[in-house]
Amino acid sequence: MLWEKTGLFWKNGLITVSVILMSGVWGCSETLPEKPRSVQIENETQDARQDTEADADNMTGIYMELYKEAAGENRAGDLENVRNIVNYFGGNGYVAIDSRNQIDMTAHEQVVRFCEQAESQKDAAVTIIEVSWSGGFTKYDLKAGNGDIEITQTSYQYEGAQLKNMGTESYNVDSWDYTEEGYLMFSGTWLSEVLYAYTVSDAEEYKAFRVQPLDEKYRELNRQYVLPIGYENNNMFIVDWSEDDFGELNFYDMYDILYQKVKTGHVPYAAEENLENNTCYRIPKDGFEGVIMEYFNIDSETLQSKTDYNPEDSVYEYRPRGCYEVEYPEYPYPEVVGFTENSDGTSSLTVNVVFPYGGVSKVYAHELVVRPLEDGGVQYVSNKIISAEDNAEETWHTPRLSMEEWKKMYGDG
Repeated sequence: MLWEKTGLFWKNGLITVSVILMSGVWGCSETLPEKPRSVQIENETQDARQDTEADADNMTGIYMELYKEAAGENRAGDLENVRNIVNYFGGNGYVAIDSRNQIDMTAHEQVVRFCEQAESQKDAAVTIIEVSWSGGFTKYDLKAGNGDIEITQTSYQYEGAQLKNMGTESYNVDSWDYTEEGYLMFSGTWLSEVLYAYTVSDAEEYKAFRVQPLDEKYRELNRQYVLPIGYENNNMFIVDWSEDDFGELNFYDMYDILYQKVKTGHVPYAAEENLENNTCYRIPKDGFEGVIMEYFNIDSETLQSKTDYNPEDSVYEYRPRGCYEVEYPEYPYPEVVGFTENSDGTSSLTVNVVFPYGGVSKVYAHELVVRPLEDGGVQYVSNKIISAEDNAEETWHTPRLSMEEWKKMYGDG
């Protein structure tokens, strides 16, 4: 029996509807010159400038000045342009951050002060600007009082060389926390008539703002080695494994991810459109091993023992993820918080798992060891979960079916 669950999420100022099939379908920025200010903020508090028309005009003016130039040079969505916008907002006195938490929050002391006052059930207010990588920004006005926090968020989207106001929503947070890892996390819901008509459910918001700065070296290592793998449709960072014992590491999931890096294209062995398929592909030995061995120091015999290999035809039997292996589309992201260079040429990275949807800035931590190569490549050496009493489960992950499980669910394809 198939059933559907629909969810609506607010992302970068746009409402999107997701349909999940379950139970079987399931560097440094360049220095910018000082610009005239439309409003003076040096002696203003956050309270005084929230929700003022002049302030909104100033924000949009600051953004457009930088974004239009970058868009014309086809670099609007790159790291340095987003960094320039975030830092330019900060240079004008605003709290600003990017939507992927890849750039240090500007004027973060204002947020720390707000959290301290809110925890003490004092009246407090702060405005946070979240710059989107896809064009635009969202302004979050937070007001605390009597132990509650009310949020008003206004989203702006860059379209057709213009910055359009996409609307304003207000709601009380359901939960919030300023975490030990230096994150402000909150969640809330509000009634959207448009959304409710489609999903019979409220709009949902789950936010995680890294307030405390993070070493840029850690950020670079994360972008280079960890983020490209991530936690979606793979168990590479949620199980223990090493070059001596690859344990439960699933090399089919790794093939899906790494193929796009080695071959620079999507995996051609796709599931049927309805995901209810019993398709089994036969990938030539050299083709499969060429992808995996680019990133792992593993021999053919070991790889074959960890997969379904047909020695008679020298092929790897490959089954794309189907309806019983679909994951819920809300994932955590990695954040490198420690780094050590080892004497054998490898590097050890300490990684926190940040899960906004779960309201947790550290689901657990793991130690990833990588071997940088002279040609700029990398080999993944090992992963180990760092044991702790407060470690939580990886609720977002759905394991890939084994051959036996696959035959039971789909039959002999």
